[in-house]
Amino acid sequence: MAKERLQQKRDLMREQLAHQAAKLMAEDGITDHAFAKRKAARQLGAADTQHLPSNQEVDEALHSYRALYQHDTHPGVLRQLREDALSSMRLLAEFHPYLTGSVLSGTAGEQSDINLMLFSDDAKAVLLFLLKHKIDFEDGEWKVHINGRLEAVPSYTLTGESGVQIHIIVLPENAHHSGSRHPDTHADIAALEALLVV
Repeated sequence: MAKERLQQKRDLMREQLAHQAAKLMAEDGITDHAFAKRKAARQLGAADTQHLPSNQEVDEALHSYRALYQHDTHPGVLRQLREDALSSMRLLAEFHPYLTGSVLSGTAGEQSDINLMLFSDDAKAVLLFLLKHKIDFEDGEWKVHINGRLEAVPSYTLTGESGVQIHIIVLPENAHHSGSRHPDTHADIAALEALLVV
């Protein structure tokens, strides 16, 4: 019985932490789940807890928070971010772009950025495209798992027309056909257009 009560207490704390982290993300513009969870744990006096909520639990709480407290403003903010994403995706259409992250899931806010995945076996192709079209960017690299191996892939950060940051990672073509594109976590141009029609 004591074990059951302890589990209930942990579950309640996880739920409270998820909602506090969601509130921090919604009100303070925090975009890093881990940072929001740690800050929530400190605020609730549970800084040493090992039972932090998952990112999905925080996102569910964030959806609820935005629906309850930001129902007047959030849909417009989200629509603008999705329109910016679509504009960038159309520009980069030859690289089969996919939208991922908070702009797709609907948890994005005013300080959120746009995350795109492009596909090309020519690592320099995207770089040359950006240079040819005189698009300002910062380059870097991301570490991602491809076919079970951790690999470094090129990344580029652009600034959209409305000032939003657009992060692009370039994956090899075989990653495009790996079957890892899930409709709820990845949207191509057609899927995003369909979302904007709703």
